[in-house]
Amino acid sequence: MTQVRVDAISKVTGAARYGTDRPAQAHAVLVPATIGRGRVLSVDTSRASAVPGVLLVLTHVDVEPPGFLMTGGFSFQSLQPMTDDRIAYRGEPIALVVAETPHAAAEAANLVTAEYEEEPVEVTLDAGDRVRQPDEPSVGDPEAALAASAVTVEGVFEHPAQNAVPMELFGSTVEWSGDELVVHEGTQNAGAVRGGLAHQLGLDPSRIRVVATVTGGGFGQKNALQSHIAPLAVAARRLGRPVKLTLTRQQAFHQCSFRPATRHRVRLGADATGKLTAAVHEVEQQTSRYDLFPAAYTELTARLYGVPAFHGPQTLVRTDTQTPGYMRAPYESPAAFAFEVAIDELAERLGRDPVEFRLANDTVTDPLTGQPFSSRHVGTCLRRGAELFGWDRRPPAVGTGVGFGVAIGAYPGHVSPAVAHVRAGADGRVTVAVDGHEMGQGIRSAIAYLVAGDLDLPVDSVTVVIGDTAVAPQHLTAGSWGTASALPAVQHGLQELRKKLGTAGVGPVDVAAAVAHSGRASVTVEAVGLGPGQPPAALDRSRAGTPALVGPVYSGFTTYSFAAHFVEVHVEPTTRRVRVPRVVSIADCGHVASPVTAASQVRGGVVWGLGAALRETVEVDERYGGFVTSTLEDYPVTVNADVGSIEVEFVDQPDPLLNEVGVKGLGEVSLVGVVPAVVNAIHHATGRRIRHVPVTVADLL
Repeated sequence: MTQVRVDAISKVTGAARYGTDRPAQAHAVLVPATIGRGRVLSVDTSRASAVPGVLLVLTHVDVEPPGFLMTGGFSFQSLQPMTDDRIAYRGEPIALVVAETPHAAAEAANLVTAEYEEEPVEVTLDAGDRVRQPDEPSVGDPEAALAASAVTVEGVFEHPAQNAVPMELFGSTVEWSGDELVVHEGTQNAGAVRGGLAHQLGLDPSRIRVVATVTGGGFGQKNALQSHIAPLAVAARRLGRPVKLTLTRQQAFHQCSFRPATRHRVRLGADATGKLTAAVHEVEQQTSRYDLFPAAYTELTARLYGVPAFHGPQTLVRTDTQTPGYMRAPYESPAAFAFEVAIDELAERLGRDPVEFRLANDTVTDPLTGQPFSSRHVGTCLRRGAELFGWDRRPPAVGTGVGFGVAIGAYPGHVSPAVAHVRAGADGRVTVAVDGHEMGQGIRSAIAYLVAGDLDLPVDSVTVVIGDTAVAPQHLTAGSWGTASALPAVQHGLQELRKKLGTAGVGPVDVAAAVAHSGRASVTVEAVGLGPGQPPAALDRSRAGTPALVGPVYSGFTTYSFAAHFVEVHVEPTTRRVRVPRVVSIADCGHVASPVTAASQVRGGVVWGLGAALRETVEVDERYGGFVTSTLEDYPVTVNADVGSIEVEFVDQPDPLLNEVGVKGLGEVSLVGVVPAVVNAIHHATGRRIRHVPVTVADLL
């Protein structure tokens, strides 16, 4: 079956409806604080209220705090703006203006003024308030092993804060129908939006419906309840009309989560034969003053190779920002950058080829648990990638201006509960309603092709409903677990549908005839998918809107996805500009459920990696707080002119243990390893070891 994206036409023609495409009778704009930390002494709204068309100016909302997603709550941060006089970070909202038109609301918002009592700010990793995480991945005695190693390397690596800058801005349309609340929101977690609003507003969750038909770009930044939604619901109820709000790009930088800045100290040791003997990976990561956003970098690097002795302590640094959060491969990409650049340096010190050195230290066993990986094809990724890339033509000399680089990546295999409703109609059509959010990764296509392939139907006779709390709990879709969670639930649903229709357990099904034979207009079944060993109680957490994950360590095995990336760079001899004409990426993600969207995912991850390696950094204002690079003009991302050839292949070997479909995650691992592959290629081209990103022209002059 030739596959195309089932929603491609609707997206490129504008037929797909996003949350802010909904009509509204009123428009809202937030007013940001202009200090980095302190108290609001007074807010003057008189001039704003006098603007023609202004309906309401809110400076305080009486709602419950939403709770931090990582500690059993619903929001990306525990702080709810506009509930007291404290200012925790620059850009925190102090008022919400609602008007009949967006222009009137924006004009009025600019007229709101405030007096503050300012306090000193700390926004860098050199801040003094630190918390060491109690859980430290550890095995063996790495200090003793390092002391006994024949060759060692050590380096400190700096990774900046970054922003996901999704093309589709944050936005919501909120409306009340009596005591029922409907929220149209581009989110990755409709369940948390519903559960959080129920908690904040004192409503029964059954009276709230959240619809996220199409999320748009999410990348982890839209993985929870956002701070603007509760005030928007309060305003809509007070006015008795639907209210729409869309954050500006600058507001999204200051009011939504971001990838935190990190500092990595990596020490590696090897024996004279080239076998790794020890690794110590220490991490400092920024967080906010009021939430401890957990660090999980060294859980990855402990598992990249068969290192017998490892220690990975991680420290959180409190800063005066909003709570940072998840951004595609949130921990894994920065961790792989530091570790894989150090691995390359160690290979060089040993006189070993970088690919051969990595192959020599591959493992089939999880070093932290001693369990086997459910599947691990890193060797296949490296060998096939080297062949496709032409690694054997790598220039032997360093500093020629042309560089070849390689790195591997991995990402944990999590699974969340999923509920699927499968309906077969007398017209021969099948409708699947299931947990999941479409944010460009192609989950609709993967589900549609699974159903069409199982029942031998035309794919256009399958309708997929996702992102709607009216049909399923809508657990958070992130971390590459969306497809691996939804597809098994749908597969169970298809099995139950066959039983209810009285058809064979496998093979084509004449859906229309089978439904007619049942004597009903349609036949509907419900099925639940759980991860290996996951208790049914996890479904209760999902229905409540809180995360309910299992993995990557399961009973008897550990699951990760893997990838190998090969990069060619050209460094211009005079301007020192870096160009990347060619990338080859090989991914081990289990069975490839939707090849066309899978290849797109990997290419997107590579494009992200090029931006992270060469362009993207959120610059902070150390004097006054806030981010000074908060538009696409001064936060450059990779564009078409920066992208050369990207060749993608898959191992396409089903994982035998994670689920019956054999799929593992892909969207995140496609980024992991790209950044160090670029940096390693730059070293090969220039002879310079650079231990920070982005690498700029100034670094190479």
